[in-house]
Amino acid sequence: MSLINKKLMDLPEIPEDQRTPLSDHLLEIIFAHKEHIQLQNEIIQGLKDEIARLKGEKPKPKIKPSNLGKKPKPDEDNGQGNIKAKRPGSKKKRKKLEIHKTVIVAPENIPKGSQFKGHEDYFVQDLLIQPYNVRYRLERWVTPSGQSIIGQIPEGVRQGHFGNILIGYILYQYYHCMVTQPLLLEGLLEMGIDISSEQINNILIEGKDSFHLEKEDILSAGLEVSDYVNVDDTGARHKGRNGYCTHIGNELFAWFASTESKSRINFLTLLRGKQADYVINQDALDYMQAHKLPKKILQSLDELEEKNLPDQQAWESMLSRLGITTKRHVQIVTEGALLGSILEHGLNEDIVILSDDAGQFNVFLHALCWIHAERTINKLVGFNEQQRDALNSIKDQLWTLYDDLKAYKENPSPKQKEDLTQRFDQLFTTKTCFASLNQALERIYKNKSELLLVLRRPEIPLHNNLSENDIREYVKRRKISGGTRSDLGRKARDTFVSLKKTCRKHGISFWEYLQDRLSGKMKIPRLGDWIRRKAKVPG
Repeated sequence: MSLINKKLMDLPEIPEDQRTPLSDHLLEIIFAHKEHIQLQNEIIQGLKDEIARLKGEKPKPKIKPSNLGKKPKPDEDNGQGNIKAKRPGSKKKRKKLEIHKTVIVAPENIPKGSQFKGHEDYFVQDLLIQPYNVRYRLERWVTPSGQSIIGQIPEGVRQGHFGNILIGYILYQYYHCMVTQPLLLEGLLEMGIDISSEQINNILIEGKDSFHLEKEDILSAGLEVSDYVNVDDTGARHKGRNGYCTHIGNELFAWFASTESKSRINFLTLLRGKQADYVINQDALDYMQAHKLPKKILQSLDELEEKNLPDQQAWESMLSRLGITTKRHVQIVTEGALLGSILEHGLNEDIVILSDDAGQFNVFLHALCWIHAERTINKLVGFNEQQRDALNSIKDQLWTLYDDLKAYKENPSPKQKEDLTQRFDQLFTTKTCFASLNQALERIYKNKSELLLVLRRPEIPLHNNLSENDIREYVKRRKISGGTRSDLGRKARDTFVSLKKTCRKHGISFWEYLQDRLSGKMKIPRLGDWIRRKAKVPG
């Protein structure tokens, strides 16, 4: 916006005695247009920056204001009621070092008559990075009867011509350190390993059935012991097409699945886990009725003799037989049957699904993230002193309420519950001089039951930060290497990210986990059992 335009857009303050309902209404229209123009300017600048990038030029730089002369800000709240912690892994860990070699170093020119007073230890940590090739010479014998017998390769190396440490290194570098396959190949060749890109690809995705099974058990165990789960999704391209990755987890586990869709049917299918059936029970019928499925279809479903359809083919055949073909009706009926299957197989019907208000996650008891709710207010910009004061006042009240909700979680009480409910009503029904702010407050107020579910269930978080932090893995991977190219590759990526993130939540070294599983020692308990044990539920 030019300087002239800026001056024209800066409206003079109108004295209170000169204001009329008409002038107030006209001011609101002007401010709404200013907000719209500002949004358009941001979109236009974004498009200009993208055009500049496509041309190989630099976009408009974002210059941060100088902090010179300003006092440093104290540590901010991280949204969990704690002072902002250091990033994971930055805290130095003290552990007892395993000593592989001891070298005694004596001083030079020890004078006669000197007395020995013991040793002073000095530790040096190092790695041995070099090829280590083993040749197994299998003896061949012929028995007196003419039968040929030959020595057997040791069980620990029967997976192929690459050892457990090398396989673990490749898996660790790719899935944990996000090293791309071309760089992995280049590095291994420079180290002296005779390996091809095809062999690296096979190591990364082939023969991982035991890992896939353990990943499935993570979801089963996590849902079995959890009162709530955080959920989120993000883009995950596959075979050159847009797709999505869904995260389900909490402090005990992290589970990922990439699919072509992010619909509610897709989410319920993921929650169903390894089960494949569709169940028409009372829970399913209640869901369909709540979503206004026609009574005629409800009655025909209720009168079915076989209400447990074993797979998708049987389900689609039943829909065709009953003449349920309208897209909306098929969607409602399928969602209900999936929900019925999930509850039939033992999922806690009181489990809370905590999300950022994406519609596909609105099932069971649904709670909303306060951080996402506040963003509708945070993005607003006041265009005069009065609007800015109103905006700041609302923000202060909102975060005071948020802090008090965190305190309530620690020590719930009926009196405090009633007080917080009244304050919520008072805050989000406030009418200010800022029309856009009023609309944002009304929008948040409509989600009252989901934002205040914490008053009934103090154990659930107030935000969805955990899910966003976990799924950031896919955002980073997307920037580094784009999408997956094969179904096996996509499945392997989901599996190893789930295993790695779950290991991290329990303080298990992912490197040690890989070596334990590849060697077949199984000294580290299965992650599903670990989840059940940590939740103090027999597993």
